[in-house]
Amino acid sequence: MAVKYEFKEHIIERQYQAEQEMLAELEQGGYTLQNPLVKLNLYFINPLSAVIAFKTEEEVAITVTVLGKIRPQGNIYHTFAPAKTHVLPIVGLYSNYANQVEIQAYRGEKAVITIETPDVFDGKDPIISMDTTPEYLQDNLIFVTPATDDLAVAYDYRGDARWHLNVPCSFDMKRLRNGNVVIGTDRLLKLPYYMSGLYEMSLCGKIYKEFRLPGGYHHDSFEMPDGNLLILTEDLTSETVEDMCVLVDRETGEILKTWDYKDFMPVGYGRSGSWSEEDWFHNNAVWYDPNTNSLTFSGRHVNSMVNIDFDTGKLNWVITDPQVFDDPEKEHYGWPREFVEKYCFKPIGSNFGWQYEQHANLITPDGDVMCFDNHHYGARDPEQYLPAKDNYSRGVRYHINTKDMTIEQVWEYGKDRGAAFFSPYICNVEFYNEGHYMVHSGGIAYTAEGEPSEMLGPMIRHLGGSIYSITTEIDNNKLMLELKVHGNYYRGEKLKPYSDGINLELGKGRILGEMGVTKEFETNIPMDPSGEMIPEKCEASLTEEMDRFTLHATFMKGQMVLLLLEQGEESHPYFMSTSKGDFKAMCMGTFLDASTLDENALKRPINYSVNKAGLSGTYDIRVIIDDTKYETGLQITC
Repeated sequence: MAVKYEFKEHIIERQYQAEQEMLAELEQGGYTLQNPLVKLNLYFINPLSAVIAFKTEEEVAITVTVLGKIRPQGNIYHTFAPAKTHVLPIVGLYSNYANQVEIQAYRGEKAVITIETPDVFDGKDPIISMDTTPEYLQDNLIFVTPATDDLAVAYDYRGDARWHLNVPCSFDMKRLRNGNVVIGTDRLLKLPYYMSGLYEMSLCGKIYKEFRLPGGYHHDSFEMPDGNLLILTEDLTSETVEDMCVLVDRETGEILKTWDYKDFMPVGYGRSGSWSEEDWFHNNAVWYDPNTNSLTFSGRHVNSMVNIDFDTGKLNWVITDPQVFDDPEKEHYGWPREFVEKYCFKPIGSNFGWQYEQHANLITPDGDVMCFDNHHYGARDPEQYLPAKDNYSRGVRYHINTKDMTIEQVWEYGKDRGAAFFSPYICNVEFYNEGHYMVHSGGIAYTAEGEPSEMLGPMIRHLGGSIYSITTEIDNNKLMLELKVHGNYYRGEKLKPYSDGINLELGKGRILGEMGVTKEFETNIPMDPSGEMIPEKCEASLTEEMDRFTLHATFMKGQMVLLLLEQGEESHPYFMSTSKGDFKAMCMGTFLDASTLDENALKRPINYSVNKAGLSGTYDIRVIIDDTKYETGLQITC
């Protein structure tokens, strides 16, 4: 029996078709302000959004107001530019609710329509508490993006969900100057969380661009002053991960510049407790400082914030615990002495503490450096590592003097909360103004027995523990907002649901850049086909997309499995691991099946993707399982 086959059309293609059908219906219908065309979740990925369309005889501005459960505090409104044809994105709808939406022409008529939405949480209540005031938060929403199997969501001042994605777009979400946002795609290239690239999209769910990368995307991006994008990536054919950054042309997707961290860092030194040879740096943030034309990277697995010159790539400075070990068994947990003397800072002032396994570094307008100090392990010396119950996490701000190479701690929040605020992974800080910050502790975890845990969210949840996120905002040392929700969330952001930039741009989105050649198994095992079909117990199926295909199958733990593309004498082998994943850093566990984390699970569901890049022609797809080469009955044309 042949393997099941499906062709999956790109979301940009599906969105364009839906939009064209809506526009055709608008032209045929005679829709007016009093009787508009309403399409809930037109773009498929935001069920708390809609598009309202109608025509007016004269050009007129239209104000749309999503009426709050409490009015006017809960209202979300926006005024759109004058037009005769109005295609208006509606965001800020409540989940599982008959939403009332008011449409009003400038100094003219108005109508109120009802838009019913589904329960996006399937009966669950993710919110624990939201403590703030409508005067403080106003019409802003607190957006949190996933780190486990929860999905991106945004909450208003009451803790009501007003925005939600139903696909696992991941990592940080940032607003661009044109009003759109960027976020990681939902297209997994490689476990645990290396995605195809970034989506640029409207908050209503319309995707304008996908930026694809040969090394995929992880963790973070940054919009440059000229609009181009810094994106964290890696070389998927190398032996290391999460140690590269690229500059991507915003219009073409072309890679303009690449930085490889092995060029400026002493690899193997400064090891944190999560260090591995493969994931030696673990870059989780990038920031461009126009005042110094420099880039700052956060390296979790070297406990370091690293600053380099944008043009030359040369190292400027490193914020890190500068401990040097003379003991040969410990020396790689510290730094070479000459490295410390040249690049590291000396602490001054009182109440100073180094950051450990930090996230989300940023540079303030006056040159200070902030980050979320996870404080995981809390020391360089393994003999002094702190257990979770005695540890803490915090937002911290440092003042640095790069002439004297001194560093002073000038602010912190979270340390006094102890283990209750401790997140061993993920999280961020945001700088709004002097003294006004967000501190998002998104990776809080407790064991099944209720003890604070340093185990990462996807793992502890699998073992019956509980996970939480706490998002705070502090203004002049006063706590102004605290949101607590079930689940771990990678980062928090405060955004308005509408912006002054582009609200909805009609037309087909663009797919830019390219995905790289998938790494092949180094040894091609010569084996004659058995002529047998892959066993039904493997539950195999194949999904093809425009730029790749993915084999879905279940194998037994420990089996040797190779996916083969064969065309005459030409053969491309790909190794499909059936072992338990050993992830010391799991910043996003959305794509992990429970059996991947379970040492004792015998069945291993595998989803293995191969990019079409580097392939040409029509290939037979076969699978080697242990000592037998099986047929799938399928071919792929590249």
